[in-house]
Amino acid sequence: MGDDGAGDSRVRNVFGGTAHGPVIQAEVIEGGVHIQTERPEIPVPRQVPTASGQFVDREPVMAAINGWVGDGGGVAVLSGLPGVGKSAAVRKWAQEERGRFPGGEFYVDFAELRAQAGGDVSAGVIRCLRALGVEDCYLHGTLGELTAMLRTRTADKRVLMVLDDVTEPAQVRALVPGAPDSVVLATSQAVLGELVGAAHLMPLEPLAPEHGLQLLRRLCGEERIAAAGEGSAERIVASCGGLPVALEVAAARLVMHPRLPVAALADELADDRRRLDALRRGRERAVSAVFGVAYAGLPEDVALLYRLLGLYPGRRWDAETAAAAAGTEVAAAAERLDVLESASLVTVAADGRYEFHDLVRLHAREQAARDVCEDERTAVVRRTVDHLLTRAAQADLAVMGRRMRIGTYVDRLDEADRTTAFGSREEALDWLDVWRGELLSAQQAAAGHAWHRQVAELAEALTALFLNRRYLNDWVKSGDLGARHAGADGNPAAEARLRALLSRPLMDRDELRRARKELDTAVQRADASGHTLLRASVREFSGRYWDRCDPARAITTYEEAMTYYRAAGDERGIAIGLYFMGCAQHAAGRTDEAHTTLQDAHARFLAIDDRRMGARALAALGGVRRDLGRGEEAVAALEEAVRMLRERGAVHYEAQVCETLAELAEARGDRARWRRYVTRAWEIYEAGGGPRAVELRRRLAEADGMDPAHGGEEAGG
Repeated sequence: MGDDGAGDSRVRNVFGGTAHGPVIQAEVIEGGVHIQTERPEIPVPRQVPTASGQFVDREPVMAAINGWVGDGGGVAVLSGLPGVGKSAAVRKWAQEERGRFPGGEFYVDFAELRAQAGGDVSAGVIRCLRALGVEDCYLHGTLGELTAMLRTRTADKRVLMVLDDVTEPAQVRALVPGAPDSVVLATSQAVLGELVGAAHLMPLEPLAPEHGLQLLRRLCGEERIAAAGEGSAERIVASCGGLPVALEVAAARLVMHPRLPVAALADELADDRRRLDALRRGRERAVSAVFGVAYAGLPEDVALLYRLLGLYPGRRWDAETAAAAAGTEVAAAAERLDVLESASLVTVAADGRYEFHDLVRLHAREQAARDVCEDERTAVVRRTVDHLLTRAAQADLAVMGRRMRIGTYVDRLDEADRTTAFGSREEALDWLDVWRGELLSAQQAAAGHAWHRQVAELAEALTALFLNRRYLNDWVKSGDLGARHAGADGNPAAEARLRALLSRPLMDRDELRRARKELDTAVQRADASGHTLLRASVREFSGRYWDRCDPARAITTYEEAMTYYRAAGDERGIAIGLYFMGCAQHAAGRTDEAHTTLQDAHARFLAIDDRRMGARALAALGGVRRDLGRGEEAVAALEEAVRMLRERGAVHYEAQVCETLAELAEARGDRARWRRYVTRAWEIYEAGGGPRAVELRRRLAEADGMDPAHGGEEAGG
């Protein structure tokens, strides 16, 4: 609103631009305005990929699964060779039973998790909890706590769990849902005999010759096979060893080359001289031979990309990454990937990226070892690592803004790199999450080549993800590797930064002794570097450690950090240091000092327009004022903190403050306010899947039984 001119009392009520939330336009408002947006409804998970269009001789498997699970649910594990059709079988069953599971259909690929998170079972549980709407701030518990949360969240509706490429029984046990009539279908190359008694086990055998021939006819067409005579087709089936994946690749060769005689392909597959490399791999011989035949039929530029992708240090890639590896244009790489997909040598994953079957990857890598010189093999890996580091730099910048960085990976971004940056913080964070496995693999590859700078910078860039979505095992591995290579590179500042950051996941894993060792080394390296802001930062991290172990020492450590923050002139660092120091003073019983310190922190946060941290400082002030006996001032500070936190979308912290306000209301005997604050906290925890929701719901239910306003027993006298 504003005046049109001097002396003009007209009021303009104009709104321009874009609103991302509720808007109120009014001249005068009397009383309070409360706006609460509802959390979007979480869709029922339907994650199981669609089964292959061609499916033969697996009806007995379908019948067996139906017999195992019946109407009462159960656990079944299909085992067998790679490419034998285990995944296709369970996906087909899930597709036919779609709609039977009102609680959802979940899919966990443990091969992907092994590549991305070291086979961490908790990563699979977390993925399912996210699909159920549980927010990241509640997913920091132990595996036992996460498993219990999953069973609680799936206790009232039947669900389906499809677990692909399981390697150990714990991966199955951790993902058994809570509803007793739910179904778990797992696939594994191993038999997993440890699950006898707890699951139905069935080895899946290769296709019989007649069924292999049936599949080949479906893929190539009856006329093509009939014209050649069944003898040639039967030889192809025999060479493929009854593995559906091998038959699909052989069929793709015939489809892509209509003039290629079926008999000629059968001769190629039967010729041991063309399969020598594959014949050295035992049980994988037939499958590898088929890959070799398909590879031989590729145009040279496509075959070159195939070889180079065999050197890719990861599991999945997109066209941009393939182009970087090959040193070519993105459009050309995309065209060649289409040819590889048509030849069934690469597949498109559910997230839209490309991937090799494990055996195809080995074959491509062997061709690269044979046909690509060592210098070019090294260059391929180097180009890939640099490309992924550039993308990680873009994501880090979008997520963390102007935070302190020791590596220069963000500074090296040119204008072209910045124009391909991410549209939002969440988009960048999601990209880091999806590409986590590839970035960690790139870091390992860089370490193998002793490219110290890239190892350290990838570790630092990945903390943008780890600080927000706490993959603790990955964080520890990446941070430790980065710190060691920073030291080997003679870069004490980078080593100090990474060791200080490494202390966070170590403390979350209760490895306090190791965390302290890392922090002591970080302080030494930071002091040796002479980097003032870094010296402040590592002492702040040390203070977080002493918060857990010795509050008095934490205060001293924060005071040291503040000396360096002031010397560096870092206003946000000063404010954050004051906030943590005030909390430490409060914990140590130095309540008056804590009040002064937190007031200063609050004012500084508002001065730099960091209202989220300002609200947290105000909430801490409310707790101090409560302990000082200044109840009304405490309530006022806490209510203002709630308003600011809600304004910034920091509802997790808002819920904590609401619980404190509820305690104050209960102490005053104000049942209406108590209920209001407990209800608000419960709504937040319930919407985000927080475990506190159960306790608060119980307390509200108990209050209903005693509160006359809610018709409890005492209401009737």
